[in-house]
Amino acid sequence: MIGWLGRTATGMVSTVVEAMEELRIHRGRVLLSLIGVALAVCALASVVAAGAIAEQSGREMQERSSGRPATVQFQPMVAGPVDPAVAQAAWQRALGRHDVGYATRNGWGRLDAQFADGVVPLDLVVVDPDFGEMHRVRLAEGNWFVDRDADRLAPALVVNEAFWNRLGRPPLETHPTTPLVGTATPATAVIIGVTPSRGEWDTTPQAYVLADAYLALASETADPMTGTFQPSYEAWLPPEQADELTESLKQAFAAELGGEATVESWRTDYAAYDGDPYLPLKLVIAGVAVVILLLGALGLLTIALVTVRTRIREIGIRRSFGATAGRVFFSVLMETMVGTFVAGVVGVGISIAVLRSPLPAMLLGSELDDMPGFPVEAAVIGVGAAVAVGALAGLLPALAAVRVRVIDAIRF
Repeated sequence: MIGWLGRTATGMVSTVVEAMEELRIHRGRVLLSLIGVALAVCALASVVAAGAIAEQSGREMQERSSGRPATVQFQPMVAGPVDPAVAQAAWQRALGRHDVGYATRNGWGRLDAQFADGVVPLDLVVVDPDFGEMHRVRLAEGNWFVDRDADRLAPALVVNEAFWNRLGRPPLETHPTTPLVGTATPATAVIIGVTPSRGEWDTTPQAYVLADAYLALASETADPMTGTFQPSYEAWLPPEQADELTESLKQAFAAELGGEATVESWRTDYAAYDGDPYLPLKLVIAGVAVVILLLGALGLLTIALVTVRTRIREIGIRRSFGATAGRVFFSVLMETMVGTFVAGVVGVGISIAVLRSPLPAMLLGSELDDMPGFPVEAAVIGVGAAVAVGALAGLLPALAAVRVRVIDAIRF
């Protein structure tokens, strides 16, 4: 048994060494024949890796609007308006009992801001500091809220770029301010951060404001456009425990509110939906990868068949000196496979260099918060595809080499 394994291993090693020697001797021909394979593998690995980047980009875009998995929204239901202070106290007690790491109030408000050219109604997103992490809020300048911002005498605002442009884009280091009019008490807000523009249509001044600051500023009279401020409550829960924690947190919140209060809950993140929302993208990527692989295999097969035809005399001489059919078969096959393996490694290396450059971010039009590393599966698929292509493309030439008769080959 040991002797058989030794002979087999020796034969395999000698075949590989012989294939590498043939590649060295015919390196010019090999280089030309494998350039296409390297480019095909580069394209294949790049498509797979770009798909992962595009998927991450899509996830981040959805998380900015609907929250990270699993973001659950809770809405208290009572007879009449809910007192925001009472609801917030009940919410904090319910969160404390469940050790929830990230939670926020979320709602819409409206105040009037004084600019140099007049008073402008200002749409506000009313949040708590955790909202920024839960919804991946991106900043072009400045900083997001922290807990101590709730204690500011001058309420803090994180404004959009349209708001900042209207102020004249003052440096945030100078702590620019804007008067808020029509509030319960006179106030001047300080700008601490700026969110980037979302497009040419994003021209209306908007801002984020902390919920406690907004409640102190809001007029007791209900706004005719938005009505009385009634926030919803969001919690970022572990996806694997989302169902159990949602039900328990909902019951605890209702119990803390007391009376006949009930609480409705639902998930808002993309992962709440059945199925894989990125399945169509993955199928398209798989289809493109298969086409690239087939084109690379076809080109290499054509070159390999032509190459064997030019080596008939060499094969005949080797057979006449005692080379077995199996030795000739594996020599031709391994020559192709070793070459495509090297081409695969080179192609994956080029793909990694391309994907690590600023080009993907430029094509996506934005930078990712969590840029995924080069996927291991892309490298494995690239090199594995190259070896598979080498095996398929070398099979027919190897069979053709075995069928060559010694006498005919010598006469050739």
